[in-house]
Amino acid sequence: MSGGGWSKSRLARMRDVMAGYVERGEVPGLVLAVSRRGDALIEPIGAADLDGTPIHNDTIFRISSMTKPLTAAAAMICVEECTLRLEEPVDRLLPELADRVVLRHLYSPLDDTVPASRPVTVRDLLTFVWGLGMVIGPPGTYPIQQAMDELQLGQGPPDPAMPPPPDEWIRRLGTLPLMHQPGAGWMYNTGSDVLGVLVARAAGQPFDEFLRERIFEPLKMADTGFSVPATSLTRLATGYHDNGVDVYDAVADSKWRQPPVFPSGAGGLVSTVQDYLAFGEMMLRQGKYDGGRLLSRASIEMMTTDQLTPEQKQESGPFADYFANHGWGLGMSVVTKRDGLGEPVGRFGWNGGLGSVWYADPSEDMDMILMTGCAKFVFTPPNIYRDFWTLAYQAIDD
Repeated sequence: MSGGGWSKSRLARMRDVMAGYVERGEVPGLVLAVSRRGDALIEPIGAADLDGTPIHNDTIFRISSMTKPLTAAAAMICVEECTLRLEEPVDRLLPELADRVVLRHLYSPLDDTVPASRPVTVRDLLTFVWGLGMVIGPPGTYPIQQAMDELQLGQGPPDPAMPPPPDEWIRRLGTLPLMHQPGAGWMYNTGSDVLGVLVARAAGQPFDEFLRERIFEPLKMADTGFSVPATSLTRLATGYHDNGVDVYDAVADSKWRQPPVFPSGAGGLVSTVQDYLAFGEMMLRQGKYDGGRLLSRASIEMMTTDQLTPEQKQESGPFADYFANHGWGLGMSVVTKRDGLGEPVGRFGWNGGLGSVWYADPSEDMDMILMTGCAKFVFTPPNIYRDFWTLAYQAIDD
């Protein structure tokens, strides 16, 4: 581990502290990875389920919102090939989203609207300011929230069996008004699902095929996809709720056993620490990987630079406090003001609500990935995440 400037004794501290989460029963097990200057440590700790199934470097996890950076990368491939353009209205390929109307207020009935001030652009989708997103609140709080749930648009925890096929999904979405004027405020999640449909139409092939051919195969991400093949199910970790006990998704009847009809660009993927590390290292190499270039340096810079205005952050509703120290690039978070030992300015990446987290720090040339099978809220990092980040930085020895 000398090439990464790591302290062996401090890496041992990392293992001991993270093993404590397993010993206390907060998670059945985990796999962590820290990589600095390409010098990587991958460490499995604990079990893949409460029955004691061994956990390994190649254990497969549901990565939920860690799908979003990959979807953004797919969209930027299309931008670089000029099948999409950042400032172009999406109407050309998504006529279902033409002629938008906007709710007067979030609590308004669906017919209380005004015309949209301008069309939705590709950039709006990538930066989550296109005007529609997940509503954080008890079910049925607002008419628009209830309508999104009734239309099965996938606004809750990932459920591959629920949303309809892409063309029907975007048709249903197009029947709803926006919640904000395009460009006015940041709203979470839904933009990535729309991007998945947009990329498929721009590329002329299903979104899952595009991801496999253009990202997963070049980066040798063999275990990343929208379902788990039968031959690999023994490596799928059981999915639990946050308490680490109640089952969210069992392996025997997992919702990820079959390819979904709607490959969700917002949260549908499964992956391994080894696979995602390949993506993270490509991001740190500014688009290069062993054997070629996936994206240009300019695209990586856009993806990992805060794209939001102060006004857009202020109009993000319950997320405004988060944006006191963070921004949003393309499909991922960016730290704009240091928020703890493990959150330096310029760190980029994102969390998955089903228990996974990835961040990269270009100033340290460092990737940090933690995967568990226990759900966590993405905007309030739990202690297991914060401790992991702290332990990664304290282990640097140069």
